Amino acid sequence: MLRYSADIRTLLWCLAMPVVALTMFWDPGLIPYLCPLACYLALSAGVIAHNHNHCPTFRNRKMNEAMGMWLSLFYGYPTFVWIPTHNLNHHKFVNKAGDATITWRYSKKHNFLVAFFFPFVSTYWQQEPTKAFIDKARARNPALFRQIVLQYVVWGGTHAALVALAIYLHGIGGGLRVWAFAFLIPAFFSLWTIMFFNYIQHVHADPWSEHDHSRSFTGRLINFFLFNNGLHAVHHETPGLHWSLLPQAHAKIAASIDPRLKPVSFFGWCFRSYVLAPLFPRFGTTQVGRAPYDPPQGGAVDVSFGDELQAVDSGVNVARV
Repeated sequence: MLRYSADIRTLLWCLAMPVVALTMFWDPGLIPYLCPLACYLALSAGVIAHNHNHCPTFRNRKMNEAMGMWLSLFYGYPTFVWIPTHNLNHHKFVNKAGDATITWRYSKKHNFLVAFFFPFVSTYWQQEPTKAFIDKARARNPALFRQIVLQYVVWGGTHAALVALAIYLHGIGGGLRVWAFAFLIPAFFSLWTIMFFNYIQHVHADPWSEHDHSRSFTGRLINFFLFNNGLHAVHHETPGLHWSLLPQAHAKIAASIDPRLKPVSFFGWCFRSYVLAPLFPRFGTTQVGRAPYDPPQGGAVDVSFGDELQAVDSGVNVARV
């Protein structure tokens, strides 16, 4: 029932998520060893949710809905929020005015402090498209609204049950500790890291360009563990393309991308940007092409969210403007 056989790996990762988390319920002594793995799997849940909302995993709609709810338990929040904040907003504006996740809202600089706090700023501003999406679903698409409510109920109810189970097994203090290391800390890590990735994939890129609008990390290791999500430029140009097909698609446009926007190593790039650059500025990033706050037609830019979501009527993959 999979649309692409490569998603066998997706399902294996999804099955590993509860095994790792609940093993800590069984033996809290394993927390130091399994919590880092749970953090990676929670991040994977976010990446898979991103992929799933762009290109559904199954042929069957009900199974796709169930997949979204399953991922919500580990990602840290109901996964429907990817649609209004990412598929329909970020993909439309790509770090230009109107994008709730712009990298330059409060600072045009790129340094560790700006990058570190970006996920918190982004979380705040993503509330607006999320609310607009829910309101439109309530008014125009009752089936979608029921699905949203069900995700919240399953997500919240399951975690309430998990907290109760942990307390039953290990007492109040021990139970809350186990649940925090098995689910809460991995979820926070996932949510923060996903938005940090979004920041570094767009800061100092040129959203007005055909191919230089995003930074792509081309290393095989990061793309294996993150389901090719390092290849960000080609994803923005073909958002509905399945993650397994991104390397071939990236190869077709790679020569047209500015070399500064296709580093190989994620960790190497972070080391240069946040450790070396404060001491040796030449290792930092500089604006490639036209800045997102400098529209070709000139004039002032308005960074407020304009309620232009069309999710209820037009699907989940909008074209860039």
